[in-house]
Amino acid sequence: MQRVAILLASWFIVSPLAGAEPEKIDLFEANTHDYAIYRIPGIVVTKANTILAYCEARKSASDWGTIDLLMRRSTDGGKTWSQPTKIAEAPGPIQRNPVAVEKKLAKNDDVTYNNPVMIADASGAVHFLFCVEYMRCFYSRSDDDGRTWTQPTEITASAFDPWKKQHNWKVIATGPGHGIQLRSGRLVVPVWLSLGTGAGGHGDSVSATIYSDDGGKTWKPGDIAIPNTKDWKDPNECCVAELSDGRVMLNARSRSTTHRRLVTLSPDGATQWSRPRFDDTLVEPICMGSLLAIPGKKVLLFSNPDNLSKRNVEDPTPGTGRDRKNLTVRLSDDDGQTWSAQRTIESGFSAYSDLAVLRDGTVLIFYERGSDKRPAYGRLTVARFTVDWLKSK
Repeated sequence: MQRVAILLASWFIVSPLAGAEPEKIDLFEANTHDYAIYRIPGIVVTKANTILAYCEARKSASDWGTIDLLMRRSTDGGKTWSQPTKIAEAPGPIQRNPVAVEKKLAKNDDVTYNNPVMIADASGAVHFLFCVEYMRCFYSRSDDDGRTWTQPTEITASAFDPWKKQHNWKVIATGPGHGIQLRSGRLVVPVWLSLGTGAGGHGDSVSATIYSDDGGKTWKPGDIAIPNTKDWKDPNECCVAELSDGRVMLNARSRSTTHRRLVTLSPDGATQWSRPRFDDTLVEPICMGSLLAIPGKKVLLFSNPDNLSKRNVEDPTPGTGRDRKNLTVRLSDDDGQTWSAQRTIESGFSAYSDLAVLRDGTVLIFYERGSDKRPAYGRLTVARFTVDWLKSK
């Protein structure tokens, strides 16, 4: 029976028909392999067309509990998947973030690995960044398509510490999701930094990017892309994409009362960010979203839960969270100026997501969804679909 279950879970059609409904496969399920839940999905496709799907594996539901980072690989377009492997082990000893200790956010002996981000390099390499205790950032690299990884090296001092004069952060995080490589070769990773206020220690935050111009050997901070203001309240988790003209778009979550996504543009993905604006089309229930540029076109995809209602609350307070459901992918044919098509991926509970594209143009979305037994964060699922499907309704 167990072998049959494994075979059924591994089955996947390689090439979805144009316009066909998305094909879905669950890669991680709550309360398996000694983890309570799996969250914070990320996905990239390497030069060799290998899919790497990665996430946080949590011993508890807490953002600050004991968390490992796991990954699964597929070398056949998603037909079969490797067993989960742990992909991050920072050199010790590891100290707890003082914010977690002060606010009693988890047990004293917990160790939090958080916010995995990968970049698929045009050379075939894969860059991997992650944080430890929301206060240290590490870099690792794979030159064999994700099979093995170099010993992580800490980049906090060069990539994050220079910001302390502007924003004296106590909490940092990469992504989550994926970073990008620009046509110039520059590596860009979206990040956010917080003063550590609020009940969860993530308050008073700003959004920005870090970048590397030497293939990941060294990392530097860019300009703060979206500051924390009265109108742009606590911008944090963000995503980036290179547009057809070479500019870089950063799209951020915030607690702003407009409940719309914040967008800003940069000529190089690090500096000279434009004045942030709210995109009226992209609703913000206060949840992570993902951005993906389709190579060689002006086509841009965006995913997040398309919902502003709150169960059992007729008039929810502006700037507070909404129910995470109705995960939707939107399409733009003009580099994100307007959004011409949208389709629902998951109508029920659904939250964080990340987008990638295979060599044949098949789009992948790796996302959080519920299950019949566990309605909250029950599964991490990969769905496959085509741009034609997005445009067919």
